[in-house]
Amino acid sequence: MTQPSLFIAHGSPTLAIEHNAYTGFLKELGQQIMSVPPRAALIFSAHWDSPVQYVSNDTLHETMHDYYGFPEEMYHIRYPVKGDPELSEWISSIFKSGNLPYQMSSGRGLDHGAWVVLRALFPSGGIPAVALSVDSKRSPAEQYAIGKMLTELRNRNVLIIGSGGLVHNLRLMENRDDPNPWATEFDDWIGEQLTSWNLRTLFDYEKKAPHVKEAVPSYATEHFAPLLYAMGASDNDRHASRLFQDYQYGSLSLNAWQFGS
Repeated sequence: MTQPSLFIAHGSPTLAIEHNAYTGFLKELGQQIMSVPPRAALIFSAHWDSPVQYVSNDTLHETMHDYYGFPEEMYHIRYPVKGDPELSEWISSIFKSGNLPYQMSSGRGLDHGAWVVLRALFPSGGIPAVALSVDSKRSPAEQYAIGKMLTELRNRNVLIIGSGGLVHNLRLMENRDDPNPWATEFDDWIGEQLTSWNLRTLFDYEKKAPHVKEAVPSYATEHFAPLLYAMGASDNDRHASRLFQDYQYGSLSLNAWQFGS
């Protein structure tokens, strides 16, 4: 079975306790995926940003509560999902053959960028997970290339997920229901590059995308990076389709993209 790769926005950590159109969509998406269950989910999270390429190697992941100022129930949620050490070793062998320096990581647990998404898709925790770090300081082409190294895993029934956010500027969030035009214009521009698989222009998004300074501020590029890792993982099947699009707080985009048919 060949799995697609996905980019899934994780929004606010409170996604874990919300019931809205987006959480309903993620539940349905998870049910669709489980019609032919993947052997594991490999997830790149925006909240594991490091110049070192890390690969988790746990047999059981702890749940990190890496946020503050949220409702008390947020700190009592547990999502103790299994790891897949064999898959971690496959990944390490791929990185080794690709001359990508990496380190295995044990005991870190899953940050909320990882477990909130996985829990929304697979509430029972039945799909093992391997977490990978991102490096927001790498160029878009380098991020894409790392994802491309992992393409063969999709043919081994591994679901690859990038968890982040295309428009993610906490300083510009507003108490409004309708999205800010600048946010939708940025998302639409990115969508055009994805559906046409226009890598040349996409890799230069920091200069060419409209409203990029508002959408991807310099302090939050790690939320955009997972898109490129997930996209690269489907380089052999260059097909992109938007599965969902909505906004919270006027600009925080909740979007899901599937790469590969």
